[in-house]
Amino acid sequence: MNPEATRCLLCKNARCTAACPVGTDVPSAMKLYREGKLSEAGKLLFENNPMSAITSCVCDWPRMCYGHCILNAKNAPIKWYEIEQELSRKYLLEEVSLAPGAPAGKSVAIIGAGPAGICAALWLAQKGVKVDLYDSFPEVGGVLKYGIPDFRLDKKLVDAYAGILKGLGVAFHGGKTLGKDLILASVKDNHDAILLAAGAWIAREMRIPGEDNPHVVHALDFLTEPDKFALGHKVIVVGGGNVAMDACRTAIRKGCDTTVVYRKTFENMPAGSIEIREAQEEGVKFDVFKVPVEVRTDGSRTYAIVRDCENYTREDGSLATRILDGTDAEMDFDTMIVAVSESADKSLMEGAPEGVFTAGDYAYGPKTVVAAVQSAKEVTADILSYLGLS
Repeated sequence: MNPEATRCLLCKNARCTAACPVGTDVPSAMKLYREGKLSEAGKLLFENNPMSAITSCVCDWPRMCYGHCILNAKNAPIKWYEIEQELSRKYLLEEVSLAPGAPAGKSVAIIGAGPAGICAALWLAQKGVKVDLYDSFPEVGGVLKYGIPDFRLDKKLVDAYAGILKGLGVAFHGGKTLGKDLILASVKDNHDAILLAAGAWIAREMRIPGEDNPHVVHALDFLTEPDKFALGHKVIVVGGGNVAMDACRTAIRKGCDTTVVYRKTFENMPAGSIEIREAQEEGVKFDVFKVPVEVRTDGSRTYAIVRDCENYTREDGSLATRILDGTDAEMDFDTMIVAVSESADKSLMEGAPEGVFTAGDYAYGPKTVVAAVQSAKEVTADILSYLGLS
């Protein structure tokens, strides 16, 4: 038994549960763990959050359960995430046994086999709904499979869902892209409802001169196929989110001299604090309050014109950042990896018929895996109600 379990106070109104986007019942799971009822604990976690084996690995615990533990008052918060990893991994890989519900005579097409799409497919199939799951990638997983590096997430966990879905009768159709291989109206003709959970895969541009330079690549393209890129020695990663951290940590593992350039400072970075700290420990350098304003190539030399930035407070009290003129400096690089946010292709919704729902990053923009799970939980309830099955 993990000794952390014995320190847990099993709070009646647990702050860790309140801070969890999917409301994980930590005290109940912890109690079962302490009683040696590991399967029951794993089942409790999975039924609430089928991605618990994954979210316990990639969540930003200091902002969620760990950061809200009442024992922070004594600087001794419980490392619940360690116990959740232990329970959830074992349950997912060794014990999950799901059966499809009695046929309900309804069918749903889910477009996007990432965390939101997978969870919705699991829950709908257990209600007897016939589910067709489509994705542009050849295998189930979405960003979990093709966006998060192996060093941060064991792909054995991701691959387990393909078998679970198959056992539930979910039909997976890989290599199918909406707007190219699939037409929304045609899909709706063959299904009672559609869930768009295609994620946020459109890279935001910096909108600076020279951005189309062949030495500039987008982070999602790089993370999808990192071995395809010859990065050279010196790499700049532009951005401060989790995608930027995944990109810089991948680059440094390839032996690159890697620097993150971010227009604000560490306290303003949207990336998880754990990811930032681990990137620093691995040798990634950070150049904060900097932003590239132009990319140039001069002979064999490629470099960015970088300017300083500063935070300031608007009249309404909100924090903003401005670029400071007259602070130009040159920064050489072999490859610049751009990770300044991503968005969903909302044009896919144009002319959408009735009965089309959205979830995950497609609905709300790039967020966390656990937020996608909660989104799937909510939209599944909406779809079941729409189908008259709730």
